[in-house]
Amino acid sequence: MASVEIQNVRKAYGAHETIKGVSVEVPDGAFVVLVGPSGCGKSTLLRMLAGLEEISGGTIRIDGRVINDVEPKNRDIAMVFQNYALYPHMTIAENMGFSLKLAKKSKQEIASRVTDAARILGLSDYLTRYPKQLSGGQRQRVAMGRAIVRNPKVFLFDEPLSNLDAKLRVQMRAELKDIHARIKTTTVYVTHDQIEAMTMADRIVVMRDGIVEQVGAPLDLYDKPANTFVASFIGSPSMNFLSAKVTDDRTSVVTENGVRLPLAGAAAAAPGTAVTYGIRPEHLAISTDSDGIAMMVSNVEPTGSETFIQGTVDGQKLSAQLHERMSTRVGDVLHLKLQPANSHLFDAGSGMRFA
Repeated sequence: MASVEIQNVRKAYGAHETIKGVSVEVPDGAFVVLVGPSGCGKSTLLRMLAGLEEISGGTIRIDGRVINDVEPKNRDIAMVFQNYALYPHMTIAENMGFSLKLAKKSKQEIASRVTDAARILGLSDYLTRYPKQLSGGQRQRVAMGRAIVRNPKVFLFDEPLSNLDAKLRVQMRAELKDIHARIKTTTVYVTHDQIEAMTMADRIVVMRDGIVEQVGAPLDLYDKPANTFVASFIGSPSMNFLSAKVTDDRTSVVTENGVRLPLAGAAAAAPGTAVTYGIRPEHLAISTDSDGIAMMVSNVEPTGSETFIQGTVDGQKLSAQLHERMSTRVGDVLHLKLQPANSHLFDAGSGMRFA
């Protein structure tokens, strides 16, 4: 195992800079997820770490050694791709042991490492089969096995589950976490799926437009997002945002037409300051005495155990995730209670969180 240090790393294609001074530390044995929308630079950063892209500036270290100019094969990393990249004419055992064969390891060592990896991955009964005889999930496990047998210092995963169906993705997330808990190899994992990030990571790195917006433990990012971008990206369904201004007593904010939204304490902004009020859909509840905010219902999505309702408050969109079955219809007016302790306040201009 080894730590990974990415310090002020940049990547430019001509005059166009795609990675703009990114710094990330991955502790020894950690599972760190790079997450963000398409085009944010997360895969480019991973490829620079792997040595598949040249670095335009900055420094990358693995286990304390600068690897900027080190060949990929000499970085002691193993990468798992989205498309499996298995050799169709080789058996599963041959696929998993191919890199060891190229490294001129003995047949006995190759067989031993492949057997151990197959046991960890539940592939022991499939070693004599060919990739076309396996399901997508099994093929992805073979791709992981090919990485595990190398016993690298660092695993790199580039959206490895994106080709799988929803049910299999959930299963594979659990398996990946279980594998990491057992082998404890430092892992850097790239995904655009914030659910994968939340459920798998020790630490999440949220990226946008080639920069890091926030780094932290999953629940820290969920509870205290640094800005509206992180708040909207982390959490499913996404956080609600309402435009408002801070009231004179700073204990609440008010929308343009006077809808009052409560705060947990005094706002860290002056009275009259234009703000964005954030509240997650799961932190709304039905008001039984009609003292909550009034929402005009525009869509109702029952899922069985809960009901997801969309509508408007003072002309602004709002969603509520209610842990009950509802007979609400489009056009109804619901009164909702907001949980002040779970409210968030951001600057309307910069989008940054108020302390």
